Amino acid sequence: MAGPLRLAVLASGRGSNLQAILDAIGDGVLDAEVVGVFSDRPASGAIERARRVGVPAVALRPAEFTDRADFDAALFDAIARVQPDIIVCAGYMRLLGAAQVEAWHGRMINIHPSLLPLFKGLRTHEQALASGALEHGASVHFVTAELDGGPVLAQARVAVVPSDDTASLAARVLDREHPLLVSALQLFAARRVRLDGSSVMVDGQPLSRPLQLAGTDLAELPG
Repeated sequence: MAGPLRLAVLASGRGSNLQAILDAIGDGVLDAEVVGVFSDRPASGAIERARRVGVPAVALRPAEFTDRADFDAALFDAIARVQPDIIVCAGYMRLLGAAQVEAWHGRMINIHPSLLPLFKGLRTHEQALASGALEHGASVHFVTAELDGGPVLAQARVAVVPSDDTASLAARVLDREHPLLVSALQLFAARRVRLDGSSVMVDGQPLSRPLQLAGTDLAELPG
């Protein structure tokens, strides 16, 4: 047996996706261990959540480094020391350098609040509303050097309703982000998913399109 999946979590904000991971592990539905939480913001909620439950937490201040490359090198040196199987970017707001991304090819995922390839970058909910989209959601994808451009493993969809504003749409997407991320990590914990070049492989077969979250389970999109 390979044992529990070892997770390093990168986060800049309140840490709600981190909490969803910790809760799933505590409830016995995710065979994993968070071996470290890492942030560019020492006062972030994610760092506080980690320390509250005794998970090793490291926060580095970008201003204390000469450039992004030096910061990334120090950050990923700290990550490497906890020997994770997978790095999970869960609300990490800094761009990552290509050298570090390439070094962790196939072993780093991100959860992004849009149905990629739509609405990359920031303010995705505003972008969705401004575009007149009828559907919005979240995606779990492998991290590559292209911003929010890596192969997508899974998505969760929500309808955009006429009364939506940015806050209401963001809240509904966040409610789906948590089970989406946990369900995706369950695939990794079961050693069912890997990246082969640019192809997402599940159970040894390439995905033709992202898995879709139905309830709390992932499934192939019909048709």
